[in-house]
Amino acid sequence: MAYTTRAAARLPGTSRIIVKPRQSIALPSQVRHASTRYSCNLDDAGSRTSNASTTRLNARANYLAWEEKRQYHLRRMRFAGMGLFMSIAATFMLLYNIDLDKLEQSAAKKRAGQQLDASSEANEQFQGKKVHVIGAGEGKRIVAHGKGGDIELIETGTSSVPHFPRTISLPVSSVDPSTQPAAGPASGPIGAQEEYTLIGLGIRSVSFLSIQVYVVGMYIRSSDISSLQEKLIHNVNGQASTLIPSEKEKLREVLLDPGQSREIWNDLLQVPGLKTAWRIAPTRNTDFGHLRDGWITGISNRTREARSAAKGAETEYDAEDFGKAVGDFKSIFTGGKAPKGSVMILARDTTGDLDVWFQAKPDGAGPEKAVQKLGTVTDERISRLIWLGYLGGEKVSSEAARKGIVEGCVGFASRPIGSVETMVT
Repeated sequence: MAYTTRAAARLPGTSRIIVKPRQSIALPSQVRHASTRYSCNLDDAGSRTSNASTTRLNARANYLAWEEKRQYHLRRMRFAGMGLFMSIAATFMLLYNIDLDKLEQSAAKKRAGQQLDASSEANEQFQGKKVHVIGAGEGKRIVAHGKGGDIELIETGTSSVPHFPRTISLPVSSVDPSTQPAAGPASGPIGAQEEYTLIGLGIRSVSFLSIQVYVVGMYIRSSDISSLQEKLIHNVNGQASTLIPSEKEKLREVLLDPGQSREIWNDLLQVPGLKTAWRIAPTRNTDFGHLRDGWITGISNRTREARSAAKGAETEYDAEDFGKAVGDFKSIFTGGKAPKGSVMILARDTTGDLDVWFQAKPDGAGPEKAVQKLGTVTDERISRLIWLGYLGGEKVSSEAARKGIVEGCVGFASRPIGSVETMVT
């Protein structure tokens, strides 16, 4: 800023004084700003927008991280659940199904090519009689020796019920309810009873764990074996009296085929016809209701197959009296227990009548050893469907039993007609 000088009165001894000029002070011009009540600073708005965007990005990143962690834990939970289920299933299978004796015997069978043996302890007794093994390999015989005569036994393949008798005796007729069968093996004079011969047997198992339920064997009246032979042989070769190897294989295929097996067994079960029976021995404690439910399932499967084959037409199983017969069959099995090793007999006579017998403890004494008749169903459709539940069609009650019976039938057909009956008697 320029400064001006002014001459002062020159007095002796005085100096020049510099005087700063006056400046006018102007009032500041009034500046009008937008009200912050309704507007905001642009810098603040931009800052807040940036912060909001950052917050949203952080929230999304946090959510994605949380979701990834959640999915990770869900996967671990699924794997842990699967592992727990498999562990329980494996434990259940080990506790109820594993048989160390059977594993050892299976290994011995592979090494020596011999038939599966039961455990050594189970081999010692059969219904109170000492068991002796005679020979080895295919020629091996198992005989229970004791009071009342010898009993020839057949191995079942399980140590729970290691043996089945080769023959049993049942009443001549189901008309007289006071006549009781010897549910065990035939021994001594038969009298008012008839001898039945084992065709084949197998183990019924349930669920994917193959839990054993019971051993079941099919028997035929010994005097009817020749009739069975004739029908089996003539089904393959109408002119033959025995079958050659290729014909035996054909018979085996027919009896294992779902459709053809249903036809051939329907023919064999025609009435009047053969006398046959099933012998059932539980491998663990069970009850009548459980056994009954298995047979009812077999009846339902066969009636469903029949209705499907009829293609909408009425079948013999649609009648009202059939439903009543099923109810009569169910009423036989009420409230009873079937302990391990007990014996139940389902016997079918020439007219198709079904008799049900039960023996709580074949190797016991007193009332427990007595044979009890549970009841009779006179509708032949019931017994026929139960038989077909084991023998013909799809999803049989026991595939092992069907295969065992098929092999027995093929064995009968491989001998001349009448020769098997002579061997038995």
